[in-house]
Amino acid sequence: MKKESVGTHQKALQINLDQTKYGTFSEVGAGQEVARWFFRVGGASGTIAKSISAYDMVISDAIYGHSERYVSRQRLATMLDHEYGLLTERLQPRRGDTTKFFVFADTVAAQSFTRREDWHAWMGVRFQHEPRGEPSQIIMHVRMWDKENIPQQEALGILGVNLVYAALYHHDDIERFLKTLIDDLTIDRVEVDMIKFSGPAFASVDNRLVTLRLVQDGLTNAALFTADGEVVQAAEVLYKKAILVERGSFRPVTNVTLDMLNNAQAQFIQEPGVQGEELVVLMEMTLKNLTDEGEINHRDFLDRVDILGTLGKTVLISNYGAYFRLASYLFRYTKKNIGIVMGVPSLREIFDEKYYCDLEGGILESFGRLFRNDLRLYVYPLRDSATGSVITARSMRVAPHLQHLYAYLVENNYIQLIRDYRPEYLPIFSRDVLNKIKSGDASWETMVPSQVAKIIKERQLLGYKTATAPTEIPAGAR
Repeated sequence: MKKESVGTHQKALQINLDQTKYGTFSEVGAGQEVARWFFRVGGASGTIAKSISAYDMVISDAIYGHSERYVSRQRLATMLDHEYGLLTERLQPRRGDTTKFFVFADTVAAQSFTRREDWHAWMGVRFQHEPRGEPSQIIMHVRMWDKENIPQQEALGILGVNLVYAALYHHDDIERFLKTLIDDLTIDRVEVDMIKFSGPAFASVDNRLVTLRLVQDGLTNAALFTADGEVVQAAEVLYKKAILVERGSFRPVTNVTLDMLNNAQAQFIQEPGVQGEELVVLMEMTLKNLTDEGEINHRDFLDRVDILGTLGKTVLISNYGAYFRLASYLFRYTKKNIGIVMGVPSLREIFDEKYYCDLEGGILESFGRLFRNDLRLYVYPLRDSATGSVITARSMRVAPHLQHLYAYLVENNYIQLIRDYRPEYLPIFSRDVLNKIKSGDASWETMVPSQVAKIIKERQLLGYKTATAPTEIPAGAR
């Protein structure tokens, strides 16, 4: 039976009436919107040990120390550290045996007279899941889409109550935690694009899977984590950087995967706008790339991520089927050059007009969004299996009425063929490699980078099984 969601009022009241929970609220940037709920519903004296807002930067620095950015993960961490330390130092000796202490904090950049865009917040909870226990922690980043200050404040208040409630009552069920996080809200109002769980209450939680769930459950359209599995907010990685991204299933990474990327990168860094700039390389998997027979296999996903991690690659999970939507996402964070690496089959899809029926301007509108800010496509050739001929970005054919548009994009270097590719890699396709891995055909090892072959065999990833010798039948049993 489907469980009914609990409203914001009932959540705040339930916490207030729970004599085992007691905490501090520290909120900066949009009013005390979360604490306000607990005062509003009554019984707040049973929950709130202290509520504080340090708006003046001098006052804030005196309490929490100086910060280069006041709406940041670092500032949130110092707020949680400071307030949790004070709370437990002062109250644990007296009531620690029966109380689970918690601290909620947020730091917010909301709509104001001086801030007209890029509204976002960092918020988090540090809490004990048992009296006198070591604390666990949840931190998350939120983008706000309401256009006015008051709706933003209301959304923050609801989201904060949802976070505190989920931390205190659903920390042992991450799937339910995420589903209740935006109760009484919609993704049109708030987007949770990063969340990280840590501490003893989350010892079995893999934050890479949580990142996938954010996209899968519709809390955000894209989320990232680094090669070592650290979940990050997009601006922490992409802000004002040149970006090169390759989309794929990476099941597994093959010699073609890296040949595409390495040759594209060699061309990309020669662009005038990229020379001397810090470059971020992303490996993007869409939900479509991850879907197998209608469902996402989490074990299979982690296998692919482990392979990308051993290559030192940052992973982007997205729900952007169309490339122009991916480009729009990246444009939020940088005006520097962006390059997208793809093969000829993906380029053909970009020129298929059926994908743009939802746009008033059709394919022209999509290209206007895609090729802003000197974005470039780097296209790897394809060997036609029927004829053996090599199709490149210059020789690929499009519909007759799109030929002039295609020629314009090629001649002006918006679409570039990848040069210096390895012809011997053209027959390699990841689906064939995967079949060989699963069937025990050892020839797959020559089709992938050596470090990829090593991790697949050592960890038995993607269905790989070591060959076993026939069982010897004891002589007496014959």
